[in-house]
Amino acid sequence: MAAAAIVLTTPLASAQNLDAGKSPEKLFADGCTACHRSPRGLAKGRYTLTLSWFLQDHYSASSDSAKALAAYLVSVDTPPASASAKSGAKPARSKPRPPKPVQSQ
Repeated sequence: MAAAAIVLTTPLASAQNLDAGKSPEKLFADGCTACHRSPRGLAKGRYTLTLSWFLQDHYSASSDSAKALAAYLVSVDTPPASASAKSGAKPARSKPRPPKPVQSQ
């Protein structure tokens, strides 16, 4: 009887969201860097909504952290600049060839 009274009077433990208040960059650093070196390219052109659903189902503790992380991943999902664009060089063109000689009949 005393055990039942203790169980009934003990306050219920509430779950804590350990991701609450963290920036998306911090969420990525804490949860994703074990497998991914960079956030770039992880969104793979997905919409923020579908990406947040995926993250919520598989990786994040709450819908809010999933939405924040998805928005962050989409924002950095730009393709890397090509080497020619970085150096400012124009693409190489082939040298013009002289016209082909005309064969007489």
